[in-house]
Formats: sequence, C-alpha cells, structure tokens
Amino acid sequence: MPISLYNSLSRRTEPFLPLDPNRVTVYLCGPTVYNYVHIGNARGPAVFDVLVKLLRRHYAGVVYARNITDVDDKINAAALEQGVPIGQITSRFAQAYREDMAGLGIAPPDVEPHATAHIGQITAMIQTLIANGHAYEAEGHVLFDVASYSAYGALSGRDTDELIAGARVEVAPYKRNPTDFVLWKPSTPELPGWDSPWGRGRPGWHIECSAMSAAHLGETIDIHAGGVDLQFPHHENEIAQSTCAHGGKVFARWWLHNGMLTFDGRKMSKSLGNVLHVHELLKQHPHEALRLLLLRGHYRQPLDWSDAAVAQAISTLDGWYRVLRELSGVIVDMIQPLPVPERLEAALCDDLNTPQALAELSLLADAARQAPSAGSKAALLGGGAALGLLQQDPEAWFKQAGGNAVDATRVETLLEERRAARAARDFARADAIREELTSMGVVIEDGAQGTRWSVVKH
Repeated sequence: MPISLYNSLSRRTEPFLPLDPNRVTVYLCGPTVYNYVHIGNARGPAVFDVLVKLLRRHYAGVVYARNITDVDDKINAAALEQGVPIGQITSRFAQAYREDMAGLGIAPPDVEPHATAHIGQITAMIQTLIANGHAYEAEGHVLFDVASYSAYGALSGRDTDELIAGARVEVAPYKRNPTDFVLWKPSTPELPGWDSPWGRGRPGWHIECSAMSAAHLGETIDIHAGGVDLQFPHHENEIAQSTCAHGGKVFARWWLHNGMLTFDGRKMSKSLGNVLHVHELLKQHPHEALRLLLLRGHYRQPLDWSDAAVAQAISTLDGWYRVLRELSGVIVDMIQPLPVPERLEAALCDDLNTPQALAELSLLADAARQAPSAGSKAALLGGGAALGLLQQDPEAWFKQAGGNAVDATRVETLLEERRAARAARDFARADAIREELTSMGVVIEDGAQGTRWSVVKH
C-alpha cells in the first residue's frame, strides 16, 4: 500500500519514495529545554510518532532523530537568573520532556542529538560555508549571506522584499543584508561559550539542526518535520545553509509541518494565562485521552483544545474500552504485532489522515460489539496500536481517575460490604455504600457477571 505525504516545499501531495528503503531518515525539530513543555509542543511528536510507526511497518529500516536544543538565549537567561550552569537547567528539563512524551505514549527517537555535543560539527559546517562564499565574519559574528543563495524563500513562499519588510530578522550594523542570519555569535564572560576560529562564542539556533541532521542522518534526508511556526525562518534557514554547505545537494526531500494548537479558539501564550503544561495534564486526565485529542484533527490543520474536547475524547475511549472489556474472555494471539486493518492503514497512508483512521477505529469497535470474535477483537487492537491507543487493560482503564488510579482495595472492600448488606436485605446500608462510592467518583454496574465498577474521569 503506497504512502503519500504532503510536501510543504512543493505544495502538493506526493507518493513517498525514500532514497534507501533500508534506511528511511526522519528528523523532527525537538524542544529548547529551559522549562516544561505545553500541550501544543506535543502535537508534532504525537502525530509524527504515528508516521514513524507507519514507516516502520512499510520499510525495513527507519532512523528517527529528534534533537534537543540545549544552548539558547532563553536557557542562558534562566541559568543566570538561578545562578546555575546551563547544564543544570537543560538536563532537568530534557528529562522532564522525555517523561512527558513517554507519558503520552510517544516512542523515543532512535537518535536524540544535543546541540552542545556537536560544536565541532557546527564549527566545521560554518568554516565550509565561509570557504564557499556563503558566510562571512563581522565583529565576532559569523553570518549566512542570504543573497548568495538564490532559492532562499522557496519553502515559505516569500520573496526577499517581503522578508525584509515583515520578517523576524535582527537588524544589526554588521550585517550585509537585513535578512542575513547568525551562524555564530560571541559570548561575554558570564555566558556559555566554546573556542572557535572566530573567538569564544556559541552557535546560532538554525545551524545546530543542520549540523546534527548531517551528523546522524546524512547530507540528504527523506523527511524533515516540525511545527508550521518553524517554517520561517528556522526551516528556511536550514535549507539555505545545508544546501550551500553540501555542494548544492537537496537537504530534505519532504517537509512536513503540523498546524498549531489553540485553546478555546485563542492562541496559547503565557500572557493570556492559557498555557497547559503536559506534566500537569497527565495528572488530570488519562494519557490516551490527551493523545486521542492530539490526533483527532488532520495534522496540517489548526487544532483547538478545550475541556469539552478532552471530555469527548474520554467518552470515546470509554466506549471502545467497554467493547474490549466485554471481549475479555476472547483470546487473541499477541505474540506477533497485530496486523493493522486495511482501511485504517489506507487512511494513514493518505497523508497521515488520522481523523479518518479514528473513524475507522470506531467502525471496528462497532463490528466487534455486534459480532464478538477473536478476529474482530484483533482488528480493534491492531487498529488502536497503529494510533497508540487501546494499549491498556480495559479494567485498568475503567479504574483510572484522571491520570491516576483510585484506591482499588478500598473500592473492593466497599463492594464486598455492599454485597453482604444486600444479602442481608439491609438496603439502606447498601444504598449508603453506593453513595459513598459515588462521592469517590466510582460508578457501579450490577449485571449477570456480578458488579463491575469504573471511575468517572471528567
């Protein structure tokens, strides 16, 4: 089944054909680690986690890199404010980021390069750009000469005049052109820095990804992914410097950009007070509900986050897990990875159409409910696995409260007391226990198979 992906550079959907089917290369721009990440930062990792899973099903080898930016002015400011080395800031929040992504069911990358571990590769690339006439030194800085690269602006679709008029460019007297961007900048004594041919300093943000990508994936990669907010200037600059440093070779053959996340229709920002940190959300809601919400819109479109949308995601998963709970006695061979149903796989092959894939998952749940069998259960589980959903034991799902499990021992004790009260026809006591369970957020269902309980998650 062929995979087609929308290429931001060509502005059309194209059949995906890697350079080497035995080594498909994917690079995702990772976080700048100076604070906890918010849920908007998780959308790219979540959707491209599904993409990498898809690629691994279709190709013998996939190398997936997601970098860590661990030198940056925001990091420097945080370190100075707290009076600690930048490594103390970055190690803490890089680990927090890994834990947050794992908490959302996002698999770790094959390679996690750190910018500070690639200073040698960065300075070597800058030296090559200077030697090729694409960069110049000025007042301790090294800048890329945008005028030397005629294709600049192709990714963002902007011409030079537009870039000068409205771009996020730093005006400085040492620049030849307003659009020239920094590859290396000097560091004052209180700032982190490394020795270089241009004096003690530190790299610019854009050159870091180019050097790390080349070091681990090669000079030409198959897919470069990231948020649409990185399309300009970050990705535009990556293309320019990588192409010029590597003798005109194509840097990335496909560019994939995910849309931004809003909160109740408004942009997430600290000034509006609506930034939702992943580590806090994981304490409040089941992680699969957060993941489902991140996947419910097509990755290229904006996605709005709301409490109502979280509640709907939980309700949807309740329905699917209820089917699996009813099928608990049906045995499925789990030794091998379960195959992904064809229609769901076709949706993912069509430019990662997760909304359609989720619709197909709902149909699989309906089919398993109406015709319980090992085959229908396997199809539901296989489809869920492709999306990173339905990965829990159904009973564990229903006994979660928010992001945490309730005291199951206490609940079972109360249920046993209730059974005894009902047997003794002490219905007042039985009703009182039900009310106590309700106050704990526990819902009980009496049926032919006995009493089952679940936890209200919202």
